[in-house]
Amino acid sequence: MEEQTNTWQSEVTELLRRAAELCVENGVDVDAFMRGAWSTYVESRPGMRDAIEELQLRAQLDELRRAGRVPEA
Repeated sequence: MEEQTNTWQSEVTELLRRAAELCVENGVDVDAFMRGAWSTYVESRPGMRDAIEELQLRAQLDELRRAGRVPEA
């Protein structure tokens, strides 16, 4: 099992290294690279984007309630 884990981790590391090299060679900003990597990761997990958006919305509502700008039901 450990050998299999090392194999996919090595492959991921190599793919990320190559993607980073391509971005550097083509003048892509590190922030754009990171946003692209995160977006691709999120899109590959069905429902993750919706879950993150719901958590953000709940946090915003909680903050508005604490500030007294939205009443509690």
